[in-house]
Amino acid sequence: MTPPQLAGVLAELRPLLLGVESALPQDFALQRRQGREPLPLLRISGEEGEDSLLLQLLFIYDGLLLSEPCNPCHFDGQQVTCFERDAGAEQAQLAQIADFFPSNLATPFERRLPRNQWRRKGAALLARLHRLGWRIDYAEGVKERFSFAEDWYGQIDENADGWLDLSVGVELDGQRINLVPLLCELVRSHDPLLSPEGLLQLDDAEVICIPWQGRNLVISVGRLRPLLKTLFELYLDHPQSPEFLRLSPVRAANYLLMLEQGQNDQAEPPQPGLRWREPARLQRLREQLQRKLDNPTELPVGLKVELRPYQLQGLGWLQFLQRHGIGGILADDMGLGKTLQTLAWLLWQKQQELGAASGPSLVLAPTSLLGNWKAEARKFAPELRVLLLHGPNRHAQFPLIPEQDLVITSYPLLARDQDLLAEARFQSLILDEAQAIKNPSSQTARAVRRLRCETGLCLTGTPLENHLGEFWALFDFLMPGFLGGPNLFQRLVRDPIEKQGDLDTNRRLAQRIRPFMLRRTKQEVLAELPPKTEIERCIELEDDQRELYESIRGIMHQRVQEVVASKGLGRSGITILDALLKLRQVCCDPRLVKLVQARQVKRSVKLDYLRLLLPDLIEEGRRILLFSQFTSMLDLIETEVQGLDIGYARLTGQTRDRDAQVRRFQSGQVPLFLISLKAGGTGLNLTSADSVIHYDPWWNPAVERQATDRAHRIGQDKPVFVYKLLCEGTVETRIRDLQQRKQDLADNLFEATGKAKAQWDANDLTMLFAPLEEL
Repeated sequence: MTPPQLAGVLAELRPLLLGVESALPQDFALQRRQGREPLPLLRISGEEGEDSLLLQLLFIYDGLLLSEPCNPCHFDGQQVTCFERDAGAEQAQLAQIADFFPSNLATPFERRLPRNQWRRKGAALLARLHRLGWRIDYAEGVKERFSFAEDWYGQIDENADGWLDLSVGVELDGQRINLVPLLCELVRSHDPLLSPEGLLQLDDAEVICIPWQGRNLVISVGRLRPLLKTLFELYLDHPQSPEFLRLSPVRAANYLLMLEQGQNDQAEPPQPGLRWREPARLQRLREQLQRKLDNPTELPVGLKVELRPYQLQGLGWLQFLQRHGIGGILADDMGLGKTLQTLAWLLWQKQQELGAASGPSLVLAPTSLLGNWKAEARKFAPELRVLLLHGPNRHAQFPLIPEQDLVITSYPLLARDQDLLAEARFQSLILDEAQAIKNPSSQTARAVRRLRCETGLCLTGTPLENHLGEFWALFDFLMPGFLGGPNLFQRLVRDPIEKQGDLDTNRRLAQRIRPFMLRRTKQEVLAELPPKTEIERCIELEDDQRELYESIRGIMHQRVQEVVASKGLGRSGITILDALLKLRQVCCDPRLVKLVQARQVKRSVKLDYLRLLLPDLIEEGRRILLFSQFTSMLDLIETEVQGLDIGYARLTGQTRDRDAQVRRFQSGQVPLFLISLKAGGTGLNLTSADSVIHYDPWWNPAVERQATDRAHRIGQDKPVFVYKLLCEGTVETRIRDLQQRKQDLADNLFEATGKAKAQWDANDLTMLFAPLEEL
């Protein structure tokens, strides 16, 4: 009542209470003051059996609960204090519920609504009011109550089998509530909103109600989304609801990192915070996963090259994977030394005696890379005992597998030898160009999964070529079940990302695989790269091409020996050059050889390798100069390039407008420049190129260097990568060896007249025309 009304009431009461003890004051003081901003309270009431509930909006001013739109007064027995209500604040608070439940009674501060409508929409309203600091009051007859978590907890317990049980829950009225089984039951209720597809449609601010002991726990979608996605991945196809999330230590650490990163990515981190109780070893593992790129704990002894800083980090990462028995994908750009990092790791394994109990490591590679693995192992890690399983006599070498440190074979031969290889046990199984198993139902992928190994490693510069299913195939080999089954992965990951462009799912997948995939681009390690990196790719001749080489080698060697015996070495240069030319042509492509027997050979292993190399380099954004001494070889390469749909320029002695071709490449219109060594080996400035391919080696390395310098010259602001394609064990690698042994001889191997220098001797010819090694 107002002060005048109070004074009138007191005046009427005093005569009536004569002789009766009373606390009525003789007088009172009156104070007026501006009221503070009101604290809103929503009261929900309803009689049992009624179909509707009454919602009342009340306001608290300094402890006074008010509903009527009057200025409130408080009488403490001596003083009346009057507050002026803040009508603007009350109207703003009223608006916060108006869009949920429009006014339907005479007073705007009350709503009456059916109980089923309250069950549908009440949780969302209360979640909003809870965030805004409102008070909520339920009358006795209301069973449809919503409760809000006071705090969150996470607990991790170790099992005897080394796995971990994770529980995630909330605290309410001092009691812990494990959400894992409750959410699993909700998911199995087939509520469309709690399906993977339904979850995508929900905003983080929306809420989910979880039934618990007659109450409804109200939790925002943003807080539950990571947990729900994990439950989908682990248990969507399982008939039982688990009490805990049972995970391996690595996966548990990975899950905690994802939760932590997910909270950090939000503009306003959710409150209250989630506190984890975790074993000390899991905390250490989580920290290691987060760092990922520590330097190696120990360097292998006897490695014949100094690793660059990023390669040291790669070795440290491989050691980390090894210690925890998990697999990974080394996905560095081509030319950054994936093979070298792997060989350093294998040498470290040997010195740690890791293979003593579980056998050697096995490398599976495309046939064209077998020689390269063997050559680089011999060059950089000669301590490794290496066995190459290739060729028709390979089965005789299978009993030697246990004595090796490294066994190398090809994907095509795995399909034929899988029964024999499945009997062996390997320390590490390394898949080079691992996209070979991107189709999990292919014969190669099925054969790979039959092999027994402690850990797996995938090497690829292109872990994802077409779709995420290829990515799943790699991880399913490395850590079966890590990304779920193929159908579940399609539903939970591929469809949301590829069809709906869901950024949260994309981010979550990236966080999940980050510790287990290491990728560095050339641009990222630019400061660590030298101005020029030379990379030899040694490729094994196969089948008909190999037989053709041996046939021509035998015939030519005999002819050379006869001419030398007749004329002497100094006058036999033309015959020697012709014989070497034919062998070089067989290595490039048998179609270059003008012999009847060569027409029957339709395949070139070097051209096969180039067909793999070019798309990978272009995918990385490289700009390439490709040199060959044979314009007829450039014709064959041009046909292949057209089939790959790669734009190119071409420069040979027959090119009429040289400048137009140079401009086309330098301006960036095409990524590839095909150049004959004689026409373009000198005089050109092609600094827009950062990669050079020598398809066939030139015997005078000075000429080869001049061609490389078309890109590696003043004005070049990028590191240049030079690829030299050599057929292993042939005249190509023998000339390379001759260059290394007799540099003076090799630099001037042939004069302009095409005559051999007189300082050749019989031993040099014997080496050049030596037969291929038996495979």
